[in-house]
Parts: sequence; structure tokens; C-alpha cells
Amino acid sequence: MLVDSHCHLNLLDLSPFGGSVHPVVAEAREAGVNHMLCVSVDLETFPDIRGLAQEYPEVSASVGVHPNTWGGTEPTVEQLVELATTPEVVAIGETGLDYFRSEGDLEWQRERLRVHIAAAKGCGKPLIIHTRQAKKDTLRILQEEDAGEAGGVFHCFTEDWEMAKEGLDLGFYISFSGIVTFRSASALQKVASQVPADRLLIETDSPYLAPVPHRGKPNQPAYVRYVAQCIAELRKTSVADIEDLTAENFFSLFSRAEPV
Repeated sequence: MLVDSHCHLNLLDLSPFGGSVHPVVAEAREAGVNHMLCVSVDLETFPDIRGLAQEYPEVSASVGVHPNTWGGTEPTVEQLVELATTPEVVAIGETGLDYFRSEGDLEWQRERLRVHIAAAKGCGKPLIIHTRQAKKDTLRILQEEDAGEAGGVFHCFTEDWEMAKEGLDLGFYISFSGIVTFRSASALQKVASQVPADRLLIETDSPYLAPVPHRGKPNQPAYVRYVAQCIAELRKTSVADIEDLTAENFFSLFSRAEPV
């Protein structure tokens, strides 16, 4: 069984699918993907994500505001905790720090991350962490706020083994996207071969970062199988083994999610 641990179904260009997400979900099923976590990036579109999770039993949802999102509703701890009470929501995020796309005084990003950590601890649901060019501050804030109490995952991991190890020591899982299939990703592939089997997850981050052989095209949950195939080769094991252990890890971390 395959699980796409991080996707954005509500952000897909559905014009090739007749304007409906149903063919995307059906294609994922045909590819052996039995569950997808549709991840929130702002509060304005959260109702759409929750609606997808209510409509499709193989879809669960998160609630949170991405570190690159601005101009919308700024989340509070109380608001996130309240929205997370719905049974379809299994995680808080995505949240984190991104110094690649943002400039100037980024204390607002750091404060937003602290709000999400407090909410995750308050509702007992794990965090989805996005981090880019913010290694030291991400780890520092997670440590300062005792984020390990909530646990979670470093999604779309692109950092080095040192950061992976520190995340693992905090109790977090490490998730790999289609980037790991790129020929230029040799350093990341080495990290993927080292992560303990019980802390490994796979994802698409669709509609972004399509894996080889679809690189440069719109991504979708069905393509998570290519990530599984790549990691199986890196770890010198079977694809079935990677599928099974990453699915088991997903439902262990996101314990509110239910396989179908």
C-alpha cells in the first residue's frame, strides 16, 4: 500500500481532468495509493481541503499557514486548535521557516512557527515542518518550544544528514519528495539511504516537484510510486518493502488518519 504523505489536491490544475479532482483520486487508487494527506497552506482555502477529506475517505487534511503565505488570516493558537478538532484533520501545518523566498525582518515567520507548535501541543496532533535555508533557526525554535512533545515530519526534506539527525533526535520523521529522484540530488539520496526505516516517509508535494520520469510536468499523488521506487533502489530493498514501511510509518505518526 502506498501513501502520499503530503500533497495539495486543492492547488492542482484540474483542467486536464474535466475540472474535477475525482479522476486524480481515481488515478491514485489505480497506482496503489490508498491514502493522501492534503496539506493546508492558508486558512482561506482550508474549508476546501476539509471538504475534500470529507468527500473522499482516502484523503485526510491538515490545518495551518505556510511560512511563505502572507496577506491572509494570521493564525492564532486558539483558532488552529479549534479547526483541528474536526476528525478529518490529522496534523498542524504546514508551518516552518523559509528564508529563500522571504526577505527582511522575518521574526513574523518565527512567531508563526511558535504559534503552530503551541497549537500542535494543545490539540495533540503532529506538525508538518517546511524548512528552506533556515536550518539553524528551525532547529532552535523546535528545541526551544519542545516541539518533540507534538512530534511531526520534516516534509520535502532537502537538507544534509546533520539536520536530518537532529530532527530525528527530536522525534521527527523525514519525508522525501520527487527531488530525491533527480540526477543532481546525490547528497540527498545519501541522506535517504541513511534515515532509519521506522522514520521514513514519502510524498509528492503535488502539484509541485514531479519525480523522474515526469520532472518538469504537473505532479499528482499517483506519482508517489516513483519516489518509492527510487528509495528502494537507494536502500537496496524491494519497492513493496518501502511501500509497506512508509505506509505503516504514516499511520503511526498521523494516528487520526484511517486506511481504506
